[in-house]
Amino acid sequence: MPKVKRNRISEQNSILKQIWQHKILYLMLLPCVIFFFVFNYLPMAGMVLAFKEFRYDTGIWGGEWVGLKYYERFFSDSMSWNYIWNTLIISFMKLVLALPFPIILALMFNEIANDKLRTIVQSITYIPHFLSWVVVIGIVQSILAPNTGLVNEIIKLSGGDGNRFFLMEPESFYPIMFSSYVWKDIGWNSVIYFAAIVGISPQLYEAAMIDGANRLKQVLYVTIPSIMPTILVLFILSLGNILSAGFDQIYLLQTPGNLSVSEIIDTYVIKTGLKGGDFGYATAIGLIQGVIGLIIVLIVNFITHKKYGTSLW
Repeated sequence: MPKVKRNRISEQNSILKQIWQHKILYLMLLPCVIFFFVFNYLPMAGMVLAFKEFRYDTGIWGGEWVGLKYYERFFSDSMSWNYIWNTLIISFMKLVLALPFPIILALMFNEIANDKLRTIVQSITYIPHFLSWVVVIGIVQSILAPNTGLVNEIIKLSGGDGNRFFLMEPESFYPIMFSSYVWKDIGWNSVIYFAAIVGISPQLYEAAMIDGANRLKQVLYVTIPSIMPTILVLFILSLGNILSAGFDQIYLLQTPGNLSVSEIIDTYVIKTGLKGGDFGYATAIGLIQGVIGLIIVLIVNFITHKKYGTSLW
């Protein structure tokens, strides 16, 4: 038997031995694998709709092949570029502009010496994450309502008329969207950063103190560099959703007045696919989102691996 073949058989036997040795752990992992296969991988078969004509009498598999017809339709529609532009702006605000907020909050948590006080503050900041977007947008609408909302009441007290309808104004949409997004998720997003900060070796802080570093310099030269790999990994993972700016929040904030800046790919896909019944076209747009997100993740992952030595794989 050739030596290469013998080595390959030996490696296979070794892998099987390791699997058998840790069979309980693999058995515990099995439900997760089944869950991801059923709910994440099996539905991918539906992507065939992006290249087929869907009809209710023939189902997913019985329609005729249409090639790249849906993609030509999407990119030839002048409004599509407006949806893409709106999506990129909102994604940029959520992925880049909102990134420092949970990091700063985690740094603030780390500076609270009293454990009970820190636990109370953390719990308060986590609560908004567990509210649905329906509740959050309901609160936003109540605060910004014309004539009766808190903001308009303050405007009245300041001498204004107090009948401003903020949600109908395109220029008010981005500030409202951004502030509600940060308020809802800043606490929850800070969990991983705080966990990374807690894992920093105290010896690094002691060495910095011996060198004369004050608390601010310890944060700048010890804490932030130590959690930078965590920041990069989470940022790379979030880039996969660069063309998915979030349906729930944006759809609930949409009004006829702000539709020019609030119509994004996610809302357009739902309106076209579910409301319009154009499943093939909606699937093709969704596939574009996924493919572009995957390409961006691969490129950024390659760059960060070369430049910072940190990557997903």
